[in-house]
Amino acid sequence: MAEVTLSGVSKAFGPTEVIRDVSLTLPDDAFSVIVGPSGCGKSTLLRLIAGLEDPTAGDILIGGDRVNDVPPARRGIAMVFQSYALYPHMTVYRNMAFGLTLARRGRDAIDAKVREAARLLQIEPLLDRKPRALSGGQRQRVAIGRAIVREPKVFLFDEPLSNLDAALRVQMRLELARLRTQLGATMVYVTHDQVEAMTLADTIVALNAGRVEQVGSPLALYHEPRNLFVAGFIGSPRMNTLPAVVVQSNAGGTTLRLSTGDLLRVPVLSAGLGPRPAVTLGVRPEHLALADHGPLHGRVALVERLGAETFVYVRIGGDGSDLVTVRAEGTCRAAAGDAVTVGVLPERCHLFGPDGQALPRAGAADPWHAAARR
Repeated sequence: MAEVTLSGVSKAFGPTEVIRDVSLTLPDDAFSVIVGPSGCGKSTLLRLIAGLEDPTAGDILIGGDRVNDVPPARRGIAMVFQSYALYPHMTVYRNMAFGLTLARRGRDAIDAKVREAARLLQIEPLLDRKPRALSGGQRQRVAIGRAIVREPKVFLFDEPLSNLDAALRVQMRLELARLRTQLGATMVYVTHDQVEAMTLADTIVALNAGRVEQVGSPLALYHEPRNLFVAGFIGSPRMNTLPAVVVQSNAGGTTLRLSTGDLLRVPVLSAGLGPRPAVTLGVRPEHLALADHGPLHGRVALVERLGAETFVYVRIGGDGSDLVTVRAEGTCRAAAGDAVTVGVLPERCHLFGPDGQALPRAGAADPWHAAARR
């Protein structure tokens, strides 16, 4: 397989710049996921790697070779699209064999590759069917099989599960994880679904408005987001964010005044921001709890009971303008309209400066870089 490297890559369509000076390395033999909201440029970035779009600036390397001027068919890649793009008049066997037939491979070699891919994907009984006789999940497996038989250096996936229902998406995530282990392949996967990113990826690339916001392991991005965008995008439910003002700062941490008027001390450094700067406090739902004592007070707006766990949405502050999500036990008895107190784990809080960038924890000058190396 092969490492994929992008160096200063930009892409503009007329005056509109879609990809902005992206430099990153997607490791060999790893499952890298590019994640971001709709319109952030992630599919365009994948098409640049595939050669379906030409970069406006920068270099793209696959396996150490610059491929800017290499046509897609010679880049050693195979791409699986959001739409299955199967030939409706061909059987599953012929769909999977079509690319090898065009490449004038021998009949026996084609047959061996198609049947091996069908075995890996557990679609051997479907080889004589046509696409109209397949379910969505089966069609997606055929599309993946068509990529496998080519034995590419790099597999590219462009939101391949977005057309499937929830149950099939879970099943196909398991299949992709199993397939990746069996093939030992370099895979680059694009999705707007952060659950897919967290469950599939070795490395996540968080993309926003054409720029890379953070690169690292799923847990690094979850526990140590570099900025407010990553904090809000990675995690379901998303991280709670609350406005606050710094009232005291020293080498041990920062004392905040929340919108409720309460004070909270967190082990995050905020020196150098100026007098009484406005900052943003970030805390995950699992690091809040309904308690007898705590800095947040409000009323329950909504309760979502999911069985093993319950999400309680609480409006806090005098005007109730701030909404926080608390992850509680499934047996939680809170109900809409209840007056509640919310406790906070200060050691699990994050602090973001006026520019939206994460402030360092006490004793760790650059926490996200340390986390990203794990």
